[in-house]
Amino acid sequence: MDPDDEHPWRASVRTRLAPALAEAVAELSAAGVESPRVDAELLAAHVLEIPRGRLMLVDSIREDELRRFRVLVASRARRIPLQHLLGTAAFRHLELSVGDGVFVPRPETELLAGWGIEHARSGDIVVDLCSGTGAIALSVAQELKTVSVYAVEKSPEALSYLRRNAFEYPAVQVVEGDVTDPDLLSDLSHRVAVVLCNPPYVPDGTPVPPEVADHDPFSAVFGGADGLDVIRPVIALAARLLKPGGHLGIEHDDVHGDVVPLLLRKDGRFTEVTAHQDLAGRPRFATARRT
Repeated sequence: MDPDDEHPWRASVRTRLAPALAEAVAELSAAGVESPRVDAELLAAHVLEIPRGRLMLVDSIREDELRRFRVLVASRARRIPLQHLLGTAAFRHLELSVGDGVFVPRPETELLAGWGIEHARSGDIVVDLCSGTGAIALSVAQELKTVSVYAVEKSPEALSYLRRNAFEYPAVQVVEGDVTDPDLLSDLSHRVAVVLCNPPYVPDGTPVPPEVADHDPFSAVFGGADGLDVIRPVIALAARLLKPGGHLGIEHDDVHGDVVPLLLRKDGRFTEVTAHQDLAGRPRFATARRT
């Protein structure tokens, strides 16, 4: 029994959860939030400090909890990212610290991380370029205990989140660096087994949701007029870093389904170039093997 339920004067200030959730769903739906039910339930679970799956076991919510819940719902209705309100973003088996100044990792990128994990072996060196929160790098380190991982990021704001997230992963070395620098990680030339990269790739001027336009860093989203300003130098950098037979995976915009594989083929130092789709069937990342 909830201790508060023993005191009728306290129980009287509780509100039934179901109507509060319905009200929140309606507010978020009216604001154009893509997944109003899911977001409302996650915010309620956050306030109640329980997993979302346990909400069905909760009948009522205290007055102070309801107040905090409504504040969070109002913030989400203003299109503040859900992850910023929760303070974390889920990625594979991780809960990553996120907030203003760092790109919120997307579920689609889990496919690239999984591909990289499948192609790494014990003792390998793996490099994650444009690491951001460290989502890819930390997934590799968590799921493959015997690899060395280098997570490269240039943004000071993103680096603070990356270092915080990587604190408990001694196999991950955080590197402050620009992936367009041709001399980056020169000591790893021809030693790396897997290079993974989720770069800024949205072509400039492309309409994006308010959560992205107003909260994700511009430099982490947009990649120049054609969206390839970072991808081009990353291909050249990966060709230098990878040992013969090493693997490269690069996420890209859905308009790049043909052009990124073409860039890899034209480079001349890669073979087994393959285009990959996300779960919605959209072009999402390209992979290749170093000759």
